[in-house]
Amino acid sequence: MDTRDLFRREAIDNLRTRWLGQALLIGSYPLWVAILVTVLLLAALMSVIIFGEYTRRISVYGEVTTLPRAINIYSPGQGFISRSWKHPGEQVKKGDYLYQIDVSRITRSGNVSENILQAGREQLRLIEEIIHKLEENKAVTLSQMKQQLQQYEQAYQETKATVTTANEGMLAMKATMNNYAEYKRRGLINIDQMSNQRYLYYQQQSVYQNLNAQLIQQGLQITSLRGEMFTRATDFDNEISRRKYELSDLRRQLAEMDASGALLVSSPVDGKVETLSVTQGQMVNSGDSLAQVIPAESEGYFLILWLPNSATPYVKPGDPINISFDAFPYEKFGHFPGEIKSISSVPVSPQELNSYSNSPQGKQTGIAEPFYKVIVDISRDKRLAAMILTTGMKARAMVFLEKRPIYQWMIAPFYDFYRSLMGPVNE
Repeated sequence: MDTRDLFRREAIDNLRTRWLGQALLIGSYPLWVAILVTVLLLAALMSVIIFGEYTRRISVYGEVTTLPRAINIYSPGQGFISRSWKHPGEQVKKGDYLYQIDVSRITRSGNVSENILQAGREQLRLIEEIIHKLEENKAVTLSQMKQQLQQYEQAYQETKATVTTANEGMLAMKATMNNYAEYKRRGLINIDQMSNQRYLYYQQQSVYQNLNAQLIQQGLQITSLRGEMFTRATDFDNEISRRKYELSDLRRQLAEMDASGALLVSSPVDGKVETLSVTQGQMVNSGDSLAQVIPAESEGYFLILWLPNSATPYVKPGDPINISFDAFPYEKFGHFPGEIKSISSVPVSPQELNSYSNSPQGKQTGIAEPFYKVIVDISRDKRLAAMILTTGMKARAMVFLEKRPIYQWMIAPFYDFYRSLMGPVNE
């Protein structure tokens, strides 16, 4: 033993190999117990595989909207919001003003648009006064000419009656003259009496001719006066029409001038203001979104989903789905139930997809897969009535597809392998 060791080697080895506690030996289970447990576990596993079912599901994106969809109102020009009339949630009528956009220019002489409008309104007032005076002059002139025409017609009727009387007297004088000629032949009167009677007849004939000429002249005057009335009325109408054309053109110019100073944005339909994108004093460019108006005939809020082409054979109207909103995390609010209301019969166009903010894009997946538009009724859950929903709110839905036994899902990869080995299908 080395003199440097303090303890014996045997004592040190005994200390290292000595147990710290008592050893407890447990007896093993019987073999039949182990076999029974294994068989039961395998039977349970096979029962789950054979009789258990699993429903395949996919997660699709969508957003909240209304039916009919809310109308987007855009800025017609560049300027700043000088006035705002409505607030979100207010009811509006068609034509109610929402915004006033100031697009005017200011120079040393003041607001250019206001100065032009003021001059145009003054010119408009003068033209309206001219038209009013022309209409008054037309009425007075035609009234006087009608009175003159009535007087001419009355004199014409009187002269006509006088001519008729003179004609009857002339015929009577002619008959008397014929009788005097018979009397002269019989020797009952002398030649002086016969000459006197002829003189009276020709005198009566001259009177008749003068009256008849006067009657014809009065008839010509009446015809001429009627023609003059028509001509004067036409002249007045032409002048009034010309002035009205100038008035219409000036009003159009004033409308353009007014548009160059301030633009009024109004609601295109009856409904409710959903959102207002800008506030008073904010600058806007042409085409910027200003507001959204929900039409009055809207049926409420719905969820729009985009179903991929591969899932459409397994989904039909009336199927339930689970919905979660980005604004209401499912960790706190849970999932909301929904029911599929309708599915489009044709794939949606890229233009329609681009009109939604949460629609799937080909650039995200790299594959131009067709999508179908699905409308989901979300009114089943009463909790949503107490929550504030807005158009464009993003959501995600769990759509349930076909249901199969578990063993079919386990051997599904073999179907693909078998399909790859198949030859041509005989009809």
